[in-house]
Amino acid sequence: MNILMVSILAADGEQRKHLQRLVESSAVAHVVHASAHLPAAVTDPKMRAVVGEGPDVILVDILPENPVHALQAIAALHVAAPKASIFAIGEMTAPQVIVAAMRGGASEYLDRPANPLKLLEAFARVASARNTRDAGTRGKVVTVVNAKGGSGATTVAVNTALALAATHGSVALVDLAPMGNAFLHLNVKPTFGIVDALNNMHRMDLALLQGFMTQCENGLSLLAGSNTPIAPPSPENLARLLDLLVERYRYVVVDCSSRFDTATRAVSNFSEHVLLVTQVDTASLWNALQVQTHLSESTGSEKLRLVLNRYRKVSGFSDLELEQATGCRILWKIQNHYHAVAGSIESGVPVTQENNTEIARSYMRMATALTSNGTAVTGAAEVTESENGRRNLFDRLIGGLRPFSAAGVNT
Repeated sequence: MNILMVSILAADGEQRKHLQRLVESSAVAHVVHASAHLPAAVTDPKMRAVVGEGPDVILVDILPENPVHALQAIAALHVAAPKASIFAIGEMTAPQVIVAAMRGGASEYLDRPANPLKLLEAFARVASARNTRDAGTRGKVVTVVNAKGGSGATTVAVNTALALAATHGSVALVDLAPMGNAFLHLNVKPTFGIVDALNNMHRMDLALLQGFMTQCENGLSLLAGSNTPIAPPSPENLARLLDLLVERYRYVVVDCSSRFDTATRAVSNFSEHVLLVTQVDTASLWNALQVQTHLSESTGSEKLRLVLNRYRKVSGFSDLELEQATGCRILWKIQNHYHAVAGSIESGVPVTQENNTEIARSYMRMATALTSNGTAVTGAAEVTESENGRRNLFDRLIGGLRPFSAAGVNT
């Protein structure tokens, strides 16, 4: 068994020392961090110290007289360190605390004070699961979000998922739009969907999750969206859901559509790539800059890529200028095939299923670009720009784009 890296969080000093002794004497684990501080949120300044060493296991001691802080820490740690196993150490006579800890993201609940044999068995389970994951390959998440309502994120998400499925087989599409309609694009009638999955996260496993998925004729698995507006799911539940999905699927495409809340940030944090879908008009590009700024605060700008949908070349403006205006590199340009796309949505036959068409080939090539580390078509150009420079670019764009909008090119 490889040595496991362990972080210990315990407000009680004696408990902290006891847990350190148990870990070090186990011969299979080593303490890389120990602290009395319990981070209450992902943004806690001391969170980096806990997760910075990349621990395999985080032990969280739950005080019987005040379990709230420990439970908050478990939920925050599950989001901040999704690959780490969280062990809750608490009394077995508190069923509500046990349930809350497991719902928050704990993978083990051990009696307090921890028993050396039970702790060793739990370590063995983590090592076994890690070896199983290492033997295979965990999937990757691709998030798709609109820069502006109506930019085409759902169409891009559906066809990207289908293109990935055509070349990589095991792909899931998660409809996280405020009101999901990906099922219309795929011409299926889901019985269950994401609301059912989120409502059952306290007992979720791969078998149950599969029961909530809709199998499409083209091999894609769909976790359908809600047909009524729903409140933002908690980051903890989304992290747990995606963690299960990447165990089963090689690629997971999440359609966030025009959702700009904590859910989109949480999913973006978990993602390998975040595709920001925009059109080449002034309002869309300005929105793209705002969304890029919003997401990069927590996600990092290196994951973000522009997908220029319904693309038409604007005379006098280079790709580099568009990248500088939005602060985001271009991954792909999807030419304007408005009538073909509109017809595909009406018929429930996605454009990627129409063989030998230009737009189908474009999506297939974009999928290849994504799986080749998302190399931008414009190369590795620097996209940083001063605020004055961006304003000048937008002043020029306004003059250059309005004639196109008036002609109805981007409708």
